[in-house]
Amino acid sequence: MVVTNEKTVSEAINYRRSVRVYKTEPIDDNKVKECIHLATLAATSSNMQLWEFYHVVSPEILKKLTEASFGQSAAKTAQQMVVIVARKDLWRKRAQSNIDFLKSQYGDKPASEYSKREKFAMNYYKKIVPSIYSEFLGILGIIKYIAFQIIGLFRPIYREARQSDMRVVAHKSAGLAAQNFMISMAAINYDTCPMEGFDSVMVKKALKLPSSAEINMIIACGIREEKGVFTERFRVPFEEVYFKI
Repeated sequence: MVVTNEKTVSEAINYRRSVRVYKTEPIDDNKVKECIHLATLAATSSNMQLWEFYHVVSPEILKKLTEASFGQSAAKTAQQMVVIVARKDLWRKRAQSNIDFLKSQYGDKPASEYSKREKFAMNYYKKIVPSIYSEFLGILGIIKYIAFQIIGLFRPIYREARQSDMRVVAHKSAGLAAQNFMISMAAINYDTCPMEGFDSVMVKKALKLPSSAEINMIIACGIREEKGVFTERFRVPFEEVYFKI
């Protein structure tokens, strides 16, 4: 199924607001699913796609997520919810998926016949990605951090290689996907509200997620009530955040 956008990208961005109160009018599961599919086309660090999307339509689970979200109005009135989950712990599986894809693109030939570019891409996922994501009780991260800082004295080097840094990387990619989803929803006149106020342990329990999964955000979905947007949009002056160099 392909969603036909009713708004341009600019119109969808301007239309999107964090809606706190939704109508009781149901929304189409398949349209929301297609917007989630568009979310998966977001930019992602090293194409690792360390994310998962939980499309919640069950009244029972919606109730549990509302409780976990402290009963805020966006959660209470949402017709559906989408939970964006960062999965840094799946880096080995995702790296292997990239390797398998590259092999399918290179054709049926031995590795010795790969071009220089093909070898670099393959080695990126076989060697560089493991060197960045591998961890052992935080010790490897500290060693890598010190080593990279020393190397950085002599040449440019990727410095953010600790376990905490890679968590940030996974969440940044998940956030990009979340924005894709919300803009896609706005394009078809559906509304959303990204929520960061929740008990992550309760959310994981409700969705039966492993402890290694991390909740990026919960997105309430529905059609806005007239009172669902509390105020006019406020942004600090553009001149305070724009710097042309």
